Amino acid sequence: MSVYTASVHKQVAHDQVAPRVLRTALAFAISLFFIWGLAYGLLDVLNKHFQDTLHVGTAQSTWLQIAYFGAYLLVSLPAGLLLQRVGYKVGILIGLMVTALGALLFIPSASLGQFLPFVLSMFVLASGLACLETAADSYVNVLGSPELASRRLNLAQSFNGLGTFIGPLIGGSLFFKGTAAGEGAHDNVQLIYAIIGVAIAVFALVVGRAHLPEIAEPEHASDGADGRPLYQHRHFVLGVLTQAIYIGAQVGCGALFVNVAIDTWAGLDAQGAAYLLSLALVLFMAGRFVATALLGRISPRVLLTLFAVINVALSLVVAAGLDRVSLIAMIAVFFFMSTMFPTIFALGVQGLGPNTKRGASMMVMAIGGGVVLPYPMGLIAEAYGFPAAYILPALGFVVVALYGARGARYSA
Repeated sequence: MSVYTASVHKQVAHDQVAPRVLRTALAFAISLFFIWGLAYGLLDVLNKHFQDTLHVGTAQSTWLQIAYFGAYLLVSLPAGLLLQRVGYKVGILIGLMVTALGALLFIPSASLGQFLPFVLSMFVLASGLACLETAADSYVNVLGSPELASRRLNLAQSFNGLGTFIGPLIGGSLFFKGTAAGEGAHDNVQLIYAIIGVAIAVFALVVGRAHLPEIAEPEHASDGADGRPLYQHRHFVLGVLTQAIYIGAQVGCGALFVNVAIDTWAGLDAQGAAYLLSLALVLFMAGRFVATALLGRISPRVLLTLFAVINVALSLVVAAGLDRVSLIAMIAVFFFMSTMFPTIFALGVQGLGPNTKRGASMMVMAIGGGVVLPYPMGLIAEAYGFPAAYILPALGFVVVALYGARGARYSA
């Protein structure tokens, strides 16, 4: 019997699984959100660290973001195909092992002290994260009733926010200590990623022993099993495009946060700016808890549209380069970005039925949109000043608002 056939025979509907088992599986899935949140939280601080220690320019330093999100672009779709074949648990284990390998590659990269090995290590690490996110996002989506999928994803993404908050705290405390360049400049980078790699490997052993049920996607017509290919689901196609543009805006906001903060608040240094990034990510995390509560009273489309419109206005304030005011607006942008990824994800994959795994992998592949904006934002920053680069995220949030208002409309 093939692996694929075996995995299909083991699938069950969510209402046939004991609530305790569903809660346990959801807890494991949520822990994965924390892992890639931590990795992403460190990413933007590394960007500034390498500007200082390796003397790379603002635009060149964004190759870290390009490697990170380029991995999502290249790996997510194959990960989705693999997930259909081997199931959620094996997909998660593969993702954990590749992520651990990528983290451990930072050890020789730090010894070499050159930018390219760090970029390549980041690509490997992010390839593992792409596998994890493809599995975890679609798994959370099916671990309960379809009507509550958006709330479950917002809740799970709240713990992603916890990881992104802790990442800059760690990076701000350790990356900017000691020698600014030369021997020993990357010792703390080496230590942090070694600890992360070992911790993820241990967690993979725990997951390997856990019972994670294979939940079948709904297959009746009302849930989207109408025979239409994915490209004929308008809300899905527009959702993937919107997700890519949104992620580009989010990544650009994070990549230049430290630079914009220093530029708009006199006397602020890189370490202080990194701590302010943690504050912004606390609001990002809080926004997801707030959104989870609001989604009990407001439709996902309305909430998405409202938050996106607010962020258009805030991004334009940042772009104006107002002393202190722009920094405060930039921090607020993170609160209103909070619900965008999980809400776009849930709206985009609704009603796909047995195509949910493949649709989820394409939605995660859209995270590769993170490669689009950081580099041109870096060029704008070099030419016109760091705040001016926020014009591009403002345009991205316009697209998100339009998707919430019109593009996300779904008809079975």
